[in-house]
Amino acid sequence: MTSPLRVLSIATLFPDAARPNFGLFVERSLRALAAQPCIDLTVIAPVGLPPFPLSLHERYRALRALPHAEQWNGLTVHRPRFTLIPRYGARFNPARVARAVLSAVRGQSFDVVDAQFFYPDGPAAMRVADALGVPFSAKARGADISHFGHDPATSPQLLAAADKASGLLAVSDSMRREMAAIGIDPGKIAVHYTGIDGARFHPADRAAARAALGMDDAPALATVGALIARKGQALVIEALPSLPGVHYWLAGAGEEESRYRALAQRLGVSDRVHLMGPVANADLPMLYSAADIVVMPSASEGLANAWVEALACGTPIVISNAGGGAELVTAPVAGRIVDRTPQAIADAVRALLAAPPSPAEVAATLGGRFDWDRNGRELAEHLRRCAGR
Repeated sequence: MTSPLRVLSIATLFPDAARPNFGLFVERSLRALAAQPCIDLTVIAPVGLPPFPLSLHERYRALRALPHAEQWNGLTVHRPRFTLIPRYGARFNPARVARAVLSAVRGQSFDVVDAQFFYPDGPAAMRVADALGVPFSAKARGADISHFGHDPATSPQLLAAADKASGLLAVSDSMRREMAAIGIDPGKIAVHYTGIDGARFHPADRAAARAALGMDDAPALATVGALIARKGQALVIEALPSLPGVHYWLAGAGEEESRYRALAQRLGVSDRVHLMGPVANADLPMLYSAADIVVMPSASEGLANAWVEALACGTPIVISNAGGGAELVTAPVAGRIVDRTPQAIADAVRALLAAPPSPAEVAATLGGRFDWDRNGRELAEHLRRCAGR
C-alpha cells in the first residue's frame, strides 16, 4: 500500500477568525489538495505581529487572540507568531517565518515543503526544507514576483529559493514569463490555474441579485478587491463623468477609501459611487450577477480570482493588460483589455453596455479550465514529483 505523501504547506496568506477573507483562494486550494488520495497535509499559517510594545496596540488584539493551532474547514492549521517589522522588515521575514514554522512542527516528519506564496514563504520554505532534509516547491501569485522579485532588499533571497526549489508553480502563463524575465529557470515552472466553485459561481438572475443588494435598474459596474492604488479603482471613478447614469459598486476596504470618497465628491459623481466595505465571500456571486460589468484596471496582477469568478457568473470584465488577463479575455463576449486610462475604460464600458453578451456565453469562455478538484489534483501530482514519488 502506498504511504501518504506528508506535505508541510506554508501560507502567510490564509484566512482566520480576524481576517476571514484573507487568502481564501489559498485555503480552497489546500482543501482541494487535502481531498486527494494519499495526502497527509499540515498547514502552517504564520501570524506576523510587530515588536513589543507595538504588538499590544488595539489593532492587533484580534490577531493576538488567534489560537496557535486549530481545525479550520477540515484542515489542521498551526498559527505560530513571528515578529513583523512594518515597512522595513521584508528582508528579515523569511528567516523569522522559518523559525516560527520549525517551532510549530518540532519532532514531526515530512516528505516535501510547499510554499503557497513566493515571498516570504518561498525563502522560508527553503530554510525549513534544509532543516528537515526534504525538497520544497514555491508558487508565484502576483505581487510576490512583481514587487519582491524586483526589490533589491528581497530579490536575492527570492532568486536563491527559486534556484534551489525542486519545482515551481505560477498562477498563469503570464506569471511564468515574468518569473523567467527576472532570471528564474522557466523549465522548472508549471502553470497552476486557480479553481472555481461552480455550485456557487454561475449565471444567476440579474434582477433578483439587484433586488437583494438594493440596486435599481441603472447600469452597474463593480470591482472586488482591496482599496489600494494598485487596483486602479480611482481610474474607474474618473471614468464616470463620461458615463452618465452608470453606477459603480466597490467591494473591499483599504487605505485609499477616504481618497476615493473625496475624488467622487470632487468629480460630482458621489451619488453614483457606492463603497460597500468588505463583502463576505458567500455574497460575492450575488454582486457579480448584479453587475453589468466587473471593472478591474490593476497595475499588476497574477491572475485575479475576481476575474475568474465574474466570468463564471456570466459577467464580462474590463481589465488592464496585467498578468494573465489575456488568458481569460479570449473572446469579445468575455470583455475587454484596455489601457489604464479613464477614457479607455469608459469606451470599453460603453461598448459592452451597448451590446451586452449573454451570461451563458460569457461563462462558457472559461472552458472548464478552472476547477478546484483539478487544482488539487495537479498540486498533488506536482508535489509528488518534487518529492520523487
